[in-house]
Amino acid sequence: MFELNDEQIAFQDVAQAFARDHLSPHAAQWDAEGFFPVGTMRKAAALGFAGLYVREDVDGSNLTRLDASLIFEAMSYGCTSTAAFMSIHNMSSWMIDTFGSDEIRTRLLPKLCTMEKIASYCLTEPGSGSDAAALRTKAVRDGDYYILNGSKAFISGAGISDIYLTMVRTGEEGSAGISCLAIEKDTPGLSFGKPEEKLGWRSQPTGAVIFENAKVPVANLVGTEGQGFKIAMAGLDGGRINIASCSLGTAQSALDHALDYMRQRKQFGRKLQEFQALQFKIADMATELEAARLMVRQAATKVEAKTPDASRWSAMAKRFATDVGFDVVNQALQLHGGYGYLRDFPLERNLRDVRVHQILEGTNEIMRVIIARDLFG
Repeated sequence: MFELNDEQIAFQDVAQAFARDHLSPHAAQWDAEGFFPVGTMRKAAALGFAGLYVREDVDGSNLTRLDASLIFEAMSYGCTSTAAFMSIHNMSSWMIDTFGSDEIRTRLLPKLCTMEKIASYCLTEPGSGSDAAALRTKAVRDGDYYILNGSKAFISGAGISDIYLTMVRTGEEGSAGISCLAIEKDTPGLSFGKPEEKLGWRSQPTGAVIFENAKVPVANLVGTEGQGFKIAMAGLDGGRINIASCSLGTAQSALDHALDYMRQRKQFGRKLQEFQALQFKIADMATELEAARLMVRQAATKVEAKTPDASRWSAMAKRFATDVGFDVVNQALQLHGGYGYLRDFPLERNLRDVRVHQILEGTNEIMRVIIARDLFG
C-alpha cells in the first residue's frame, strides 16, 4: 500500500493546480492548431518540473521517481501531449546529469532546468525501431570532433529543441559500439525533416533529425565511448514510468468525465448511472486504473532504488498502465455515445493522445520480451 507523505501530496497539489489553470483550458486549442506551448512549459519549469531528478548543484529539483510519477500523472490530466513532452525533456536532462562530465553538466543543465533550452531524445531511426542496437547513424572521430552521418526518426521536438541527446555508432556492430552525444541545434550539418502529421500528441512537433557530415565536439560526449546503449536503456527505465504515469492521468480525466456524464444523461427515463450494466463497466474501469496506478508507483520505487528487477518492473508497469489507460479512455468515449466522438468533449483527443503510449518508449510487445527474458534469467 502506498501512502504518500506530506511533501509528495504537496507536489501533487501544485501539479494538479498547474494542470487545471494552465493546461486544461488550452489543450483543445493547442491540439487543433498544432501549437507547441513553450511559454507554458517554462512556467512549469519555474516550479521545478523541468529538472525533476537532476541534482541541485545544476539547479535541478533532485526529486524521486515516485515524485516525478505523481507530477506527470497530474499534468497529463490537463494535457497529455504537453506532459509527455515534459517527460522526454526530463529523461534527457537526467541522462546528462547522471552520465555526463562535470563540465557538460555545468554547461548544459542549468538552462535545461529552466527550459531556456529544450532537450530531445534521439534513438529511433528509419531502419531501427524496436531493434535499437542496430542503429546506423555513424560518428567518426576526427581530432577534437566527431563527424556524423545518418538520421533519426519520430523525434519529439525536432527542429525546435536546442539539445539533441543522440545515440550514435562510434565502434563495432551491436550495442557495444554505441555512444551518446549531446548535439546542439546550431551544429553545422544538422538539419530537420518536415513536421509529421500525427494522430495525436499534436501540441508537440515530431520529425526527422538529419546529420550530413555534422561536426560535433568530442567534449559533447556523454559518458564514455561504447556506453551509449546502457545510457539509453537506463533512461528508458525511467521514461517508461513517466509515460505510464501520463496514461494514468489521461485515463483518470476520461473516467471523471464519464462519471459526470452518467450522472446527468438520461435514456429510457433513467439516468445512465442507474443502469447496472453501466455501473459494472465503470466499476471495472476504476478497478483496473487503480491497479495500474499501484503497479506504476511500485515500479517507480524500484527504479529509484536500482533494484535488480527494476527494468522488469518498469516494463510491466509501462505495458499494463498504457494498455489499461487506452482501454479506460476508449470505454469512457463509448459511454458518451455519439457525443464522445465530437471535439466538444475531450474524449476523442484523450483517445488520440494516449494511443501512442503503447508504441513509444519501447512497444508493449517489446515490454513482454523484456519481462519474459528477466523471468527466465
